[in-house]
Amino acid sequence: MSSDFETYEQDFGTVTAELTNKIGRIPKLGGEEKTQLVLNVDKQLEEVRELLEQMDLEVREIPVQSRAMYNSRLKSYKQEVEKLEKDFKRSRIAYSDEVRNDLLGDDVGSSENQLIKLREERAHLLDNTERLERSSRRLEAGYQIAVETEQVGQEILSNLHTDREKIQRARERLRETDANLGKSSRILTGMLRR
Repeated sequence: MSSDFETYEQDFGTVTAELTNKIGRIPKLGGEEKTQLVLNVDKQLEEVRELLEQMDLEVREIPVQSRAMYNSRLKSYKQEVEKLEKDFKRSRIAYSDEVRNDLLGDDVGSSENQLIKLREERAHLLDNTERLERSSRRLEAGYQIAVETEQVGQEILSNLHTDREKIQRARERLRETDANLGKSSRILTGMLRR
């Protein structure tokens, strides 16, 4: 079952990489070409949603011990799709500099410097956002590992408690046996004296 999940993961990675590339190209296009690309991206987003549903079904069939790890991976994929959908919405209404200049004219002069600054700030913000998302995913994975470790620790403690009870019962039996041997020894000694 996990092999099916991993196959879906590979498909997901391929499709999302294509989507990211296409979404980045949308603002640079215009007219019919842009419309066709938007329709294509929309179709691929639907395909990604279906992949997520398939992965969700696969996770439900995975044994409970392994399910937490797959659930956290699935959750991060869902977040990635949400981000792609937001980027897609933004890209559909965004225009590249060339299209913007065609619409507004080339008399932007001093505002060109502002655009450069805005672009740099936007790139910086996007980098920071990506770093935060990666850190969040790492933290989430660390939390899942901690939860799994805690579960293993609880099982070990339970086993140790059971073993301790067995050892205590064995000691008790040894004491009883020792006492019975002492009595038998005294009886035999008494019998030998007679």
